[in-house]
Amino acid sequence: MEKSKGQKIYRIVMTIIITALLSSLITTIIVSEKITSSSSVSSIASGDGTTGIEQALASIRTMLDNEYIGDLDDEQMLEMAIKGYVAGVGDQYTVYYTPEEMSQEYDTAMGNYVGIGIYMVVNYEEGTITVVEPMEGSPAEEVGLKEGDLITKVEGEEVTPDNVNEMSDKIKGEEGTKVKLEITRDDETFEVEVERKKIEVSHIDSRMLENNIAYIQISDFDGGAAKEFRENYETLKSQGATSLIVDIRDNGGGVVDEAIDILEMICDKGSTLLIETDKEGKEEETKSKEAPIIDVPIVVLVNGNSASASEIFAGALKDYDKATIIGTKTYGKGVIQTLYKLSDGSGLKITTAEYCTPNRNKINKVGIEPDITVELPDDITELTDENDTQLQRAIEELK
Repeated sequence: MEKSKGQKIYRIVMTIIITALLSSLITTIIVSEKITSSSSVSSIASGDGTTGIEQALASIRTMLDNEYIGDLDDEQMLEMAIKGYVAGVGDQYTVYYTPEEMSQEYDTAMGNYVGIGIYMVVNYEEGTITVVEPMEGSPAEEVGLKEGDLITKVEGEEVTPDNVNEMSDKIKGEEGTKVKLEITRDDETFEVEVERKKIEVSHIDSRMLENNIAYIQISDFDGGAAKEFRENYETLKSQGATSLIVDIRDNGGGVVDEAIDILEMICDKGSTLLIETDKEGKEEETKSKEAPIIDVPIVVLVNGNSASASEIFAGALKDYDKATIIGTKTYGKGVIQTLYKLSDGSGLKITTAEYCTPNRNKINKVGIEPDITVELPDDITELTDENDTQLQRAIEELK
């Protein structure tokens, strides 16, 4: 996609919901985001300039001035009014961000993380936040958070379907500040207080498996993931790798350009990698601009938490028969948001398009079916290479 550098600062696909909550969530939303210049939101009026909303707010303000016994915080009231107005759209991914929240969103997209250091699954329909994994050496690990923990309250407020997006954002914050979480683990409920710190994050984990099979796990597609992927692949290739497993299970997304850059290492130059459709039905195609560097057999591991950029990645490889997809059906998150930065530092994230695979297969609310469906055993308490049935099936496929 060709866009002017003046307008396109970054593009992101974020997940449903798997997120690395470091400074904020990575992927909770499946988004392709960019920042553009716009005016500050200071008033809301109808298209013809009339002020029906302003009149309603003015009437309420008069009542508050006359009756409320406390002090009124105009800045906070304006922010909440705008948040509520945007929430009224009825789309959980269309959001207004305060200047502080906007700064955190941008830092997350660029890979600058300050937070408690967990990967999370945020389920908007059920209103739950589940810890997928605390990061090694993170504040979350230090206080004992574990895989499968449910975050049921944030700063004393219960997590519900109506506020799960707000609560997941509330876990974010400035370095050195603390957040109080209520955790439910099995039948036990307890509270922890976690300090937010700057987190050094690697997007990639890699190693050599039996039979010269290279294994690369991509935890997210945030800034720098493609560069890390290339470096890890080239290292494994120099060690004699003759095939490759790419594990994007529990990867909820990240920067869409990072996923595209990795696809360009595999798909033929000129191949369509992504198709986006806007509200007017106008299509925009992203094509590979580089010659591929990876020409070995590939298996991609996916599951129900593989979303957004992960689905773009798996979908393109499946369409072009560049990889065998093994695991379970992906999440099915195929809508795109654009992030607009306003002049006062605040921002609007608006659902602006839907995307599909190169073969025009729909992703949103559909997901991607694997070529080979393999479930993990229900009784696994700790996943290892030996009991990981999906990984073992991938190894067998490449043998």
